[in-house]
Amino acid sequence: MVYAELIKLYFERSSALQGYWTLYVVIIGGLLAFSSLRKQPDLTTTSLVGLLFLCFAYKNLGAIQDTTHNRAAVLQTIKQYAPTSAESAALSTLRPALEPTLMSTDSSSVRNFHMFCDFLTIAALMAMELRRRRG
Repeated sequence: MVYAELIKLYFERSSALQGYWTLYVVIIGGLLAFSSLRKQPDLTTTSLVGLLFLCFAYKNLGAIQDTTHNRAAVLQTIKQYAPTSAESAALSTLRPALEPTLMSTDSSSVRNFHMFCDFLTIAALMAMELRRRRG
């Protein structure tokens, strides 16, 4: 695998990661919109929707973590790449400019942020259910 292919793979993994986060945000937005439009209190529906969201969030977090690990492995390979003599001249200017901008994300911080957002989403669902019961 040549340097250009590694860079392409890094950005493909970054795009996949962005797709998983976008899907996560869209699901949360739809879930909260659905919950805010309901008029009648129904703890069963709220509980079921919350449980389904947690199942989705669990699988989404797994996909995000896997992709984060993939991207970190590609980044490590990029940094350890030894260019051939034909590539050396071209990479001598590209590497110092490009590689500092390629970042790896800590898997535990990704997990903590995702779980915090999961908790806030479930809390919002429950708060909307309580509001319906009081109103």
